[in-house]
Amino acid sequence: DSSRRQVLLVPLFIPKTDGAELAIKIVTYRKSAPPADWATNEEKSISLTESAARKLLAGLRDHLRVAQEAGDGSYLVIRVSEGTANLGEHDPKAVATALMRVLSKNEIVEHLADTELSAELLSAFRGAIRLSEMRGAVATLRQLLDSGAKSEQVFQAWCEAHTWAFGSAYVMRDDIREISPGDHLDLLLPTVISGYRDVVELKRPDMAVLHYDESHRNFYFSADVSRAIGQCHRYLDVLHEVAAQGLRDHPEIVAYHPRSIIVPLR
Repeated sequence: DSSRRQVLLVPLFIPKTDGAELAIKIVTYRKSAPPADWATNEEKSISLTESAARKLLAGLRDHLRVAQEAGDGSYLVIRVSEGTANLGEHDPKAVATALMRVLSKNEIVEHLADTELSAELLSAFRGAIRLSEMRGAVATLRQLLDSGAKSEQVFQAWCEAHTWAFGSAYVMRDDIREISPGDHLDLLLPTVISGYRDVVELKRPDMAVLHYDESHRNFYFSADVSRAIGQCHRYLDVLHEVAAQGLRDHPEIVAYHPRSIIVPLR
């Protein structure tokens, strides 16, 4: 309502079999000089169906979000029909972060599976997801170590889920761990190139790795490490012997001069 005009929103409830449809009419009145009755001087009007009114509501909500942001903002407009946008002075990193937030919305995620993505976009997504997974896994491992957890099973579960931690040569693990009666491995990993198996032996965080010899001023392996080395020597000998032509009942598991990785969880 201003000194010269008044704008009214008139709701129109249209009966339907399953309720009522809400349409709206926006009417503008021009005020006449007093004492004339300005309310009767209709200037123009526009009618909106319920569908159009809902779009107007959605648009107002979007723009209100912009208005409610603290301080000045920078916004990127994307032409939906063509999927193009001019980055202008926008920081590519900020644009990527904003797009990821949009793509994470449930109503968009539901349609991504049915969308044919380009090879470049798929490669970028895979790389970003992989990096995010690795960062999350490392953060989880740090939390486990900082918490003082000493259970070998806890760290074994982490290693089983993230075999990439032992190098790019390993991308998966075997479910089989018993290579002979009494010889039960922590992890049995196939190499990417040859498929031959290597052994991973985990040791608890509370086990010492090195001691310092004050008289000779040098470090030396602790008894725990010596035992672990001896244990792995046996595993390597047994695995090479029983799996040279394929492990019994599991011919796909083959070992040829296997190597061992001892992991002190510290």
